[in-house]
Amino acid sequence: MLPLDVHLMVEKPDFFVPPFAEAGADWLTIHVESDCDVPTTLRMIRAAGKRVGLSLNPATPVSALEPHLDLVEMVLVMTVNPGFGGQSFMEDVLEKVRALAALRERHGLDFHIEVDGGVTAKTVGTCLRAGANVLVAGTALFRAPDMAKAIAAFREAH
Repeated sequence: MLPLDVHLMVEKPDFFVPPFAEAGADWLTIHVESDCDVPTTLRMIRAAGKRVGLSLNPATPVSALEPHLDLVEMVLVMTVNPGFGGQSFMEDVLEKVRALAALRERHGLDFHIEVDGGVTAKTVGTCLRAGANVLVAGTALFRAPDMAKAIAAFREAH
């Protein structure tokens, strides 16, 4: 069975952790910019027996995540401004992916680095080379005339 990765891009994500955990989410990711007590919410996710993710928007510096890196199993870097699908990939945000990969190495951590937003077969290789190992592709797959071919292009692209 495939894992269910839920990105809680909502106000007050701490309110939504219990229902999504009960509904069967395997991973729960909140934003470091969230209007909640971030470390408490991350611990709440872990206490629910779920894998813990923390996301940051393109304008947020990596330093905002640093105090929480020991609490997470994945960091999600948004490569578009949150809000709607179909936006163009912001390549300059990959510098954050590189910085996170360096932090992970330097501190002996093993969190995944996920990229979400504007990911296409053309950007897959760039994301992987920057240090990402989890990629979210929405529009590039769901708007593709042939999803199987689009997925094959992703696999061949790196």
